[in-house]
Amino acid sequence: MKFSLINETVQCFEGDSVVVFCNSNTVFDDKNIQKLITLNHFEPKSERVLLLSLVSGFKSKQVIVAGLGDTPVDAKAYVKTLNTVSVVLAEIKAKNLMIQSVKIIGFNESWVHKITAKVMHNATYKVQKIGDDKQGSDIEHIAIQSTMDNTSALMQGQAIADGMSLTRYLGDLPPNVCTPSYLADTAMSLAEEFNLEYEILEEADMNKLGMGSLLSVSKGSIEPPKLISLSYQGNGNEKPIVLVGKGVTFDSGGISIKPGAGMDEMKYDMCGAASVLGTMRTIAKIKLNINLVVVVPAVENMPAHNASKPGDVVKSMSGQTIEILNTDAEGRLILCDALTYVKKFNPNVVIDVATLTGAVIIALGKHNSGLMSNDQDLANDIICASKISLDGVWQLPIEDEYDELLKSNFADMANIGGHEASSITAGCFLSRFTQDYRWAHLDIAGTAWVSGEKKGATGRPVSLLTQFIMNQV
Repeated sequence: MKFSLINETVQCFEGDSVVVFCNSNTVFDDKNIQKLITLNHFEPKSERVLLLSLVSGFKSKQVIVAGLGDTPVDAKAYVKTLNTVSVVLAEIKAKNLMIQSVKIIGFNESWVHKITAKVMHNATYKVQKIGDDKQGSDIEHIAIQSTMDNTSALMQGQAIADGMSLTRYLGDLPPNVCTPSYLADTAMSLAEEFNLEYEILEEADMNKLGMGSLLSVSKGSIEPPKLISLSYQGNGNEKPIVLVGKGVTFDSGGISIKPGAGMDEMKYDMCGAASVLGTMRTIAKIKLNINLVVVVPAVENMPAHNASKPGDVVKSMSGQTIEILNTDAEGRLILCDALTYVKKFNPNVVIDVATLTGAVIIALGKHNSGLMSNDQDLANDIICASKISLDGVWQLPIEDEYDELLKSNFADMANIGGHEASSITAGCFLSRFTQDYRWAHLDIAGTAWVSGEKKGATGRPVSLLTQFIMNQV
């Protein structure tokens, strides 16, 4: 799919379709469009569209009138409308189209270009059934009306959508395909494509480093664990941003086994890993002047005769001991060793991304990811990036009162703190391993995938992470 900027009226565009926007206050200069809108009793609410064919005065065969709701136009309403438009475009099999310019409150024209390219490209993603040939979009070219000629924002939007596509693809793969070894192979492919440095640590390597917490999760599975790191160097010897992504390629819960209903969705427990790999792909394509490292602890959590048991005590790479009260709280057990490991990169900041707790879904639903941090300035930067990218977060507290819930009689800490505030106590657990650097935690258990009829990975929070990184340049 190709994007371009075009400085002409929608009436003059000779492609298959044009998209024009309206709200309750819009009065079109083109009397034909205005007449047809009135004739069809079209209410220009957000996500409503009207498809018109062979409109007098338009060179395109079809005109899509898209509602934007109230004025001034809200960014989220614009994105929802674009997604609705993409459905219509797929139905009519449009190949070449033009999108009318629109002003969004609080954002400039470059942002509109970037968000339009991202949304329209991401909307063409299709879940690929195993054995089927990969099918692309019918759309070949999208021209966006603009008086600008700088296409860098379009390129950024496409790159973000491309990273989201990789994230969604990895998340949607079945767990017998997307194993820790598959994630390692994916990282190596990215390294080859973009000339990145990489390292894959095997079980023996992690054992030498004393990663007893991480290895306690993988030992019940036949799939060997991997600790994957990828490095992009775009700014000399500057301290890197480090992203750590939880890569549990299937989470049965281990001995503390999960209920059977919906367990198939635990293939998405590696979406943190998928999102940081997708972000690396995006940054490498944009070629930002920044240093970025992604680290992925990848395991499978299964019950077996040799699996960890509730009551076991393990020693982490940091030297701290952990009483495992619930083997289904395994994500923090692999992340804590990874968070100790990343000190070797002398990071500027570290952000871990994980489908960590079901409790965050109860708290925030499917709209916002949970955010926790040991540095308020870093948290503020992430919140700012979330508002620009429209990839929402909500900050939760990390305080001593919550941390005390992790006390154990038999180790330095327990891996769970009970039912109360369990998303926060999970963050408190991780914070014990991040005291040497600025750190933030994103709990994406509610935002990484959707269930039901449209089950699939969302590609979040690639857009958020990319915007945060871009803001640091």
